[in-house]
Amino acid sequence: MAGELPFEKPLVDLRQKITELKGLSEEKGIDFSEEILRLEHKCKQMEDELYSELTPAQKMHMARHHQRPTSLDFIQTVFTDFIELHGDRLFADDLAIVGGLAKINGVPVTVIGHQRGKDTRENIARFFGSPHPEGFRKALRFMEQANKFKRPIITFIDTKGAYPGNTAEERGQSEAIARNLREMAGFGVPIICIVIGEGGSGGALALGVGNRVLMLENAIYSVISPNGAASILWKDASKADIAAEAMKITAKDLLEFGVIEDIVPEPRGGAHRDLDFQAEQLKEKLWHHLQELMLLSPEQLIEDRYNKFRKIGPYQIAEEQSLVVQSDSEQAAAGVQALTEAPVKADQASEVTPTVN
Repeated sequence: MAGELPFEKPLVDLRQKITELKGLSEEKGIDFSEEILRLEHKCKQMEDELYSELTPAQKMHMARHHQRPTSLDFIQTVFTDFIELHGDRLFADDLAIVGGLAKINGVPVTVIGHQRGKDTRENIARFFGSPHPEGFRKALRFMEQANKFKRPIITFIDTKGAYPGNTAEERGQSEAIARNLREMAGFGVPIICIVIGEGGSGGALALGVGNRVLMLENAIYSVISPNGAASILWKDASKADIAAEAMKITAKDLLEFGVIEDIVPEPRGGAHRDLDFQAEQLKEKLWHHLQELMLLSPEQLIEDRYNKFRKIGPYQIAEEQSLVVQSDSEQAAAGVQALTEAPVKADQASEVTPTVN
């Protein structure tokens, strides 16, 4: 199995043993069918145990898998007639953001997503999926065009965060993110956001203001990456696994909190095991929500989006305590009593005449 994660090693070793036994049986003509059947049954049990109860830390590593499908992978498999657009018309074309025009079941849409590389060279060119300000302004240009021509907007979220370097700050990183948040809140077209890998910090939120937010089953979504949280809390980024356990970053947790609306199932072992199956599952969920939203008017879409984010973070108001109102004389009497009952400090005590025996 290519690209296995450390926690998958026992399963990989068992599969390798089954393969070796099958090869030996064919080569030597020895019947190992019973042993192979036993190991295959054990392998299925191990798969069920391993993938049915992945920990948040294990899901974090799966979300970051180097073979996990990217935004372009999904754009090319879920949509048709994709035409990629480039540049923000202000500074440059940030390759960490991709987008353009496409169709889903014949309906024209605008698709935008973070794009990381498949190898070292491409990752460097795409800044490992961490956009500069021109990337967010590029995305905003595409969204403004979609709003003008009444096309639904689909965004794919897959970034550890916005690019943190000096060049990004000099060109207005925080302003670019804030502007995207403000403008996305007011667009009168359906907006569906899908977290396909890791959604981290403001870099994710800049594409995350939608009527519906979906997540792949093993994706993660948080205000800061687990590595960043660990470096702040323990001054040690290597403790990211511990931070991930406490941060409630999985799709299941976020669905319970109302941060997302739906979870897209993944194939056994992660989205990278079967792109076609994953694309089919994603398209089904996406089309379901898009059909619902296309029935709403621009005003209803804006109101729906506002209500979605307004309800996040439920809280309870404690019952009001009854207050006892005292008159001025009662307050004065209470103050005198408190002073007389207070212990006198040694340095403030008045002189006392000693008793003569």
